[in-house]
Amino acid sequence: MFIVTLLTDPARPTLDRETVEALRNAWGGGDAQWLSPGEAAEFALAGLPENVEDVWADLQARGIDLAAQPAAGRKKRMLLADMDSTMIGQECIDELADMAGVGDRVKEITARAMNGELDFEGALLERVGLLAGLDAGVIDRVYAERISFTPGGATLIATMKAAGGHAALVSGGFTAFTEKVADHLGFDENRANVLLEEGGRLTGDVTRPILGRAAKVAALEEITARLGISEADAMAVGDGANDLGMLHRAGAGVALHAKPAVAAQADLRINHGDLTALLYLQGYARSEFVTAL
Repeated sequence: MFIVTLLTDPARPTLDRETVEALRNAWGGGDAQWLSPGEAAEFALAGLPENVEDVWADLQARGIDLAAQPAAGRKKRMLLADMDSTMIGQECIDELADMAGVGDRVKEITARAMNGELDFEGALLERVGLLAGLDAGVIDRVYAERISFTPGGATLIATMKAAGGHAALVSGGFTAFTEKVADHLGFDENRANVLLEEGGRLTGDVTRPILGRAAKVAALEEITARLGISEADAMAVGDGANDLGMLHRAGAGVALHAKPAVAAQADLRINHGDLTALLYLQGYARSEFVTAL
């Protein structure tokens, strides 16, 4: 048995009953269940039709996301999340680079790395090298003045934790940011690279080993083992090429507003909804959402 979920941007809900019922009837699904009026609905299917991708593309043009997944075990016990352009709206290294006057060069490298065109580790070292000599105090300024949180993140974490879940933030970025973001959003733990400083200035390097694609998979393995749960009990979310390993290994891997090359390799793609979409994918209704304190 499969569950088909239809959802849209909660800030601009465009999901109407006619669309849901037309698709349910065409695919011979069960009764539609509304998780949030105008925003999210789901129905069960005995099997997936051959035209799922065609329907997905048509709905995308109308601002609607479609996801199909096995019904069994879809409520997860752990969240493993990327940070940059996932839990927050920015790439922290790009913002630091802008402060250092090398923003355009670093943004170009970041875009290519996140799209899978460059080796992540080499691209990270090249970009960090361009930050050499930057006043370390700029980190706090960037966090305070430039970082915004992706809508729905705190609610996603609070709701999963209220149901007994565990939340881990695992980033190819820097602990100087993950520690603050994790604390603000309610994550149980965080992992990232450590920017090296000397005399109050960045040295242009990070500690080894570098946390990248393989380290994110390792985090999934280690944390699930520690919690005594399986990888199938985890939901991972990210947007870049270095997230693909954990997206493929987790029980549910969600590409959120991802780079095209990444979205093309993900089974669950959210391009219009916010982070609460991950709750709808698990079958939570909006009335069950827990508001973060």
